[in-house]
Amino acid sequence: MAIAVDHVAGRKGLRDRVRAAHAETVIAWAALGLVAFHVADDSFLQREPGTSVGRHLVSGLVPLAVLAGAAAAYPRLRPGARAATAVVLGVLGIVSGAVEPVFYGPKERLSGDDYSGLLALAGGAALVILGAVTAWRTRKRDYPLVWRYGRRLLLGVAWAVGAVFVLFPLSLSYGFTHIARTQTMHGNLGAPYERVSFDSSDGLRLDGWFVRPRNGATVIVYPGKKGTQNHARMLVRHGYGALVFDRRGEGTSDGDPTALGWGFDRDLLGALAFLRGRDDVDSNRIGGLGLSVGGEALLETAAETDGLRGIVSDGAGARSVREDTVDVSLRKVPEVVVSGVITAGMTVFSNRFPPPNLKTLSGRITTPVFFIYATNGAGGEDNNPEYYEAADGPKEIWKIDTSHTHGLTDRPRVYERRVVGFFERTLRG
Repeated sequence: MAIAVDHVAGRKGLRDRVRAAHAETVIAWAALGLVAFHVADDSFLQREPGTSVGRHLVSGLVPLAVLAGAAAAYPRLRPGARAATAVVLGVLGIVSGAVEPVFYGPKERLSGDDYSGLLALAGGAALVILGAVTAWRTRKRDYPLVWRYGRRLLLGVAWAVGAVFVLFPLSLSYGFTHIARTQTMHGNLGAPYERVSFDSSDGLRLDGWFVRPRNGATVIVYPGKKGTQNHARMLVRHGYGALVFDRRGEGTSDGDPTALGWGFDRDLLGALAFLRGRDDVDSNRIGGLGLSVGGEALLETAAETDGLRGIVSDGAGARSVREDTVDVSLRKVPEVVVSGVITAGMTVFSNRFPPPNLKTLSGRITTPVFFIYATNGAGGEDNNPEYYEAADGPKEIWKIDTSHTHGLTDRPRVYERRVVGFFERTLRG
């Protein structure tokens, strides 16, 4: 009698476990489906203006393949692996769903794939909760106390390391390729400006403002319309023409955002072609002033063409792990690891390989170049002496006591004198 009762109870317990496992799998599949729907919507259905399906094959198909593989493997995984899979993909689902609605929603209201992003946010949250419940429900309870808590401590350390060196940089790379400045409706460039549009070298429409030159020379001030206005006004005061424009994926310009500047040389090549086609611009007197990623993009552009007669690179730093390994020491190993994960994520989410190392590019520059870098600079900005040493043409370098790209704000007189003086020598002879 007792044996029969135990047998029935065992069968009932097995059925309960199977039923619970089935419910867990269904919830996981549903949540993964919501995240996958947003990935497909963002990459293929509601793309950024000027982009095609072909430009999003990697950023769309790779995440979809990962989600499909996780869904197929989920029922076969051990409880700990199921919990880890659910939490990791849940965090990434929350990031992919929340980035654009949180950034653009308060400024421009929700639109397009923001709505599927909210579904992905819900799916990601469900996965995180499911993973936590699964981990708690299946925790080891039949081992000695010291072993149990020692194991949990090690797992906690592993999760912390994974969060810092994998989840956080992957989340950053997703944000870098999905958000940019919104529209800048009006500007103050120190003189009346003309609203202009032109194509990047890879066919994206870019919108900007142009001030005609009074001294015969014109400078592209990059990137964006907003953060460049003080520098454009400085040049316009001295008679220079100035072109400022929204970079790809920013404001009213076409394309996908890319905060680290990958592909910005194509914007600048388009701007150079636009200026050289104007009757009021001397094509032999065009220069560039780049701030931060704009400085990096100008270095790359100057390595590709001699159409720019002089460039000022203010605050160039690191665009990928290639620059972060220019000068490696033991203390920089964690930084290099994070940079490597960000670079890998950017490669997937931006659908392009990382650009060449700026030190290598600097070695191809024959155009006069003025490197400016701050004592309290951004990531990789202390590489500027390396870039300067590599440059083969006329060159200058200045380490300014300020923070990243704040030279004109903190030391306006000396900054204006040195930058304008450089353009006087290179663009006006």
